Amino acid sequence: MTHFRSSKRLPVPGPGLGPGRVLITVTALVAALGLGVVAPAEAVSENVGRTAEAHGFASLEGGTTGGAGGEVVTVTTQADLERYAAAEEPYVIRVAGTIKAEPFGANVVVASDKTIIGVGTAGELVQGELHLTPGTHNVIIRNLTVRDSYVEGNWDCKDTDFDGIQMDTVHHVWVDHNRFSRICDGQLDIRKDSEYVTVSYNRFENNNKTFGIGWTPNVKTQITIDHNWFRGTKQRNPSADNCAYAHLYNNYMTAQADPGDPVWTYGNWSRGRTKMVIENSYYQDVQHPYQADATAELVQRGSILKNTGGRHEAWGTAFDPRDFYDYRLDPAAAVPALVSTFSGPQKWLGADNRAPHAPH
Repeated sequence: MTHFRSSKRLPVPGPGLGPGRVLITVTALVAALGLGVVAPAEAVSENVGRTAEAHGFASLEGGTTGGAGGEVVTVTTQADLERYAAAEEPYVIRVAGTIKAEPFGANVVVASDKTIIGVGTAGELVQGELHLTPGTHNVIIRNLTVRDSYVEGNWDCKDTDFDGIQMDTVHHVWVDHNRFSRICDGQLDIRKDSEYVTVSYNRFENNNKTFGIGWTPNVKTQITIDHNWFRGTKQRNPSADNCAYAHLYNNYMTAQADPGDPVWTYGNWSRGRTKMVIENSYYQDVQHPYQADATAELVQRGSILKNTGGRHEAWGTAFDPRDFYDYRLDPAAAVPALVSTFSGPQKWLGADNRAPHAPH
């Protein structure tokens, strides 16, 4: 498949948070945490995750717009969420409040041309899964909390398939500003030749098998993973198997779960024939921060490692992300303050100046 470099630049910040205010806010956070001085010229990303446009690999080959142009609806029940998410036509689906899925572990099927977005910080899917079937494309999932499909006492969860979000053989998906907590299997599983995916500004918390990519002998997936916080997660942070291109930058990993298991407690793993690039990330209290199979490639540059041990493996040349799209790196020293403040659901997301239509 031919790849084209995006000609689009990152959009300017939304109303109420201009570059000056971003610089002041994050510089203050960095100073407060004792992470050093950040020069104004390299302060932080101009948009601090506020843009409504997908970036990275999800922005290529036509981009990812979700339900843009479709009807805006607000849902508060599982029935309405399932109805609009599975519809053939495009929808922007605003999730207001907590939706508890029944039965436990139930799938909510998400069809093409959908945006599912939590309203403020209150939008939640509890004990359920958002499920994208083969062929699904052009989906945005933002600003949700997906939690509590964990089965007590079943840490390994090999006999269940209760993911937070699962997708198979899809393309053009943007997963942004969500929080995942206590999921029995994978919090986010991107599987079976999925392409043009961006995962940004999410919080992955309190889990065993966190974020897996692959389950295929083919080498097709292109994925951007930036500004995510992995906290109290044991493995697959992410595990990327047979990815054509995996670009990880400005991610934050802290306080892994089950530190007594040094073999399978790890951060980033470039597996199979994956080509992975890691840039300006921050690892704190992590065993095996990044590693690569002999058949894979991994390039690491600019990251900060604090109280880490185990495997720090990098070899090969991988690829240059700027051959595909433009992006701006935040300095690694700013990552803890930036990501802990701006990742996960945000109050300003999910609001819409148009009056949303009630389900009917």
